[in-house]
Amino acid sequence: NAEYMGIYLLRIMPKKIATENINAKLGIVMRSGKALLGHSQGLKALRKGQVKMVIVSSNCPNLRKSELEYYCMLSKTQIYHYMGTNTDLGAACGRYHRVS
Repeated sequence: NAEYMGIYLLRIMPKKIATENINAKLGIVMRSGKALLGHSQGLKALRKGQVKMVIVSSNCPNLRKSELEYYCMLSKTQIYHYMGTNTDLGAACGRYHRVS
């Protein structure tokens, strides 16, 4: 069950505060064990309706990004466009490699 908690409040915050806040919240979610990493796992969970939010890095390929946006629209799931690259997103998740 992939759940991302409390990240929907970030749209009204300034970019720097929002990025720091989402990095902190990502650490909490990763420690809880309720997060999924990767494009294929994310699509499978989106199809099953088990996702509350999808986070996409800024350097995600346009085809993958549009596919994720389409599935999020169909399942009425929130999508957050992370301001950093996939390496930055991996560091925020506590993984020291690229995350898709």
